[in-house]
Amino acid sequence: MPDIVVVGVDGSETATKAAETARNLAAALGAKLHVVTAFEGDRVSLHGAGSERAIVFGDPGREAKETASKVAAGLQQEGVEIEAFSAVGNPAQALIAHAENHNASVIVVGNRRMKGLARVLGSVANTVAHKAPCDVYIADTVE
Repeated sequence: MPDIVVVGVDGSETATKAAETARNLAAALGAKLHVVTAFEGDRVSLHGAGSERAIVFGDPGREAKETASKVAAGLQQEGVEIEAFSAVGNPAQALIAHAENHNASVIVVGNRRMKGLARVLGSVANTVAHKAPCDVYIADTVE
């Protein structure tokens, strides 16, 4: 069974850079690439007033899967099997859980928010690096 490389995406330019790095790593390793977008719970909103109120249920899982699928489609490369996933939780938790559930060999994350005050407050890369069940590759996504 080939190795699995996991990368998290949110549609941002920096996440796309990390995904490209992950694809190149997967190609070099002969591994599968799992593109994952995290989402947190159901989205419910209330519209209207008085007796004319309506509850609208969003589907963040579907939206997250669409984001992952769109990025995965843009990463296609001969010889690399790429799958898109959505996962519940904050981005760091979702990547760690996905890696555990799929016995991944490496998680690729970008280095956004790893400098300055954001570094002190925490980042996805920092959390994943400290809690991942596998190797972590931190891609330089910030110019």
